[in-house]
Amino acid sequence: MKIDRFLQLFVVKEKKFYPLYIEQAANIEAAAKLLVELLQEQDPEKQKALYKDIKEFEHSGDMITAKLYEELNKTFVTPFDREDINLLSGRMDTFLDFIHDAAKRMLMYRPKSVNQLLIAMGQCIVEDARILKDIMNGLEYIQKKPQEINEKCVRIKQIEHDVDDLYEQFMSDVFANEKDAIELVKLKNIGQVLEDATDRAKDVGDIVRGIIIKFA
Repeated sequence: MKIDRFLQLFVVKEKKFYPLYIEQAANIEAAAKLLVELLQEQDPEKQKALYKDIKEFEHSGDMITAKLYEELNKTFVTPFDREDINLLSGRMDTFLDFIHDAAKRMLMYRPKSVNQLLIAMGQCIVEDARILKDIMNGLEYIQKKPQEINEKCVRIKQIEHDVDDLYEQFMSDVFANEKDAIELVKLKNIGQVLEDATDRAKDVGDIVRGIIIKFA
């Protein structure tokens, strides 16, 4: 057993990480909802406004991540393994970065139309974000509710599989119906980053499941 985990049995655990994770999860959910709005919006000015808001959430997320790392460096006894705090902080930030990247690609590429399957992928990202928010709200009680939190992580994994299927359907549809090669590349790149975003959400879920196993 590692020293910091052994000490956790006897020393009062720091709880300052939990509010930061909750705040980050709320950031992610807000950005994800705006991304779906952006995918559905056709007015260029409204698209710019939505992207600006998403970028602000991404910037706020960077600040929260920096704060998590700062607190980790100052804390001797952590509520769970230091490496897991580090990984969880980084992976949540990466998930938010991918949401921001998808929004940026929408603004840069300005596709002539958005396939409904792209919007469906965006809605899956929102569901991922909502579940992550629930997980972070319960993270402090992970030892008391491991099964409940694990089930949420399993759902995130299922969403990742669902989006893989959506992406395959989307690409099949694009190759069958899009005759403009430039538009095809635009749509492919947007779809790819949306699919990748759900992979990043799964990464977060996998870390949480690892924490559950260590507490078992």
